[in-house]
Amino acid sequence: MKLAQLTAYLESLAPPAYQEHYDNSGLIVGRPDMEVWQALISLDCTEAVVDEAIATDCQVIISHHPIVFKGLKRFNGKTYVERVVEKAIRHNIAIYAIHTNLDNVMVGVNARICENLGLENLRILAPKQGVLKKLVTYVPKQQAEQVRNALFHAGAGDIGNYNECSFNAEGTGTFKGCEDSNPYVGEPGVRHHEDEIRIETIYPAYLESKIIMALVLAHPYEEVAYDLYELTNKHQQVGSGMIGDLPMQMDEEDFLADVKEKMHAEVIRHTAFTGKPVKQVAVCGGSGGFLLKNAIAAGADVFITADYKYHEFFDAEGKIVIADIGHFESEQFTQQLLYEIIQNKFVNFAVRLTKVNTNPVKYFI
Repeated sequence: MKLAQLTAYLESLAPPAYQEHYDNSGLIVGRPDMEVWQALISLDCTEAVVDEAIATDCQVIISHHPIVFKGLKRFNGKTYVERVVEKAIRHNIAIYAIHTNLDNVMVGVNARICENLGLENLRILAPKQGVLKKLVTYVPKQQAEQVRNALFHAGAGDIGNYNECSFNAEGTGTFKGCEDSNPYVGEPGVRHHEDEIRIETIYPAYLESKIIMALVLAHPYEEVAYDLYELTNKHQQVGSGMIGDLPMQMDEEDFLADVKEKMHAEVIRHTAFTGKPVKQVAVCGGSGGFLLKNAIAAGADVFITADYKYHEFFDAEGKIVIADIGHFESEQFTQQLLYEIIQNKFVNFAVRLTKVNTNPVKYFI
């Protein structure tokens, strides 16, 4: 199949618009129209992973972390980044990254961590703001349903666990077409009164052009009247980190032992125990220190993440247990998540999990 078909599906689950500003998710090497029949899944795209793709005849590497975060000015093999990109191009292997956009959705990295730990009642820890908008339009009564259907099909109307959400109010619209008009109802040069429905619906901002196009195509009027509103509402299904509940509360030491086993962590760096049982747990795959205040405010007993610096551990202030399990360890199950996502959608497409351990951190025990 075409690479674009594969990436389009991944981006329907984790839209690139939801990646953080510093990120570089998406197609890094390769052409959307190239033919692919086998993918290699990895957490990082290293030289060894590219060699594995060559040896196993994989046309695309899908990694969580982007190999390129910022612009490259030279390709002379001085750095591992240059060598990876150069080798991938030379062997016609595409590289696709799905990073913080996969972190920031309900079915992504943090959900898999919560699943591994057996957490329930999952919620986004820090929902994103400024990613939702509202559309208001005015439609003749008889065509209101077809316009609603078109908007919902284009992706409007989703609120949490509900879809096809809209508000509708009846009113009277007036208009008078000029001599060059071709009105759907009424006559040019004569003011017309039409019984209309005012339709309001919410939508993700990144889908705006698609939704406006759907509105215009489904609407009967020659000139379609609509208003767009910026919303300050937080998107409860999109954002950083996640928080959930243990089925039964646990002792702090027993809980960290459970985390160490389930997350395959060789060591856990943590703050002092608070002496309270663990019931609510906040998680963030990778570097999640910026979410500590959110975890405390949400009432989490333990915050599981990675990449904590010495002085940052003091910020717990006895209110929460910070558990740093390691960057690779927190995100390693992302590989299996991507494998399952692709296999379940494209049953005749071959997917391999890398056999390369890309963790650059080693432990001397």
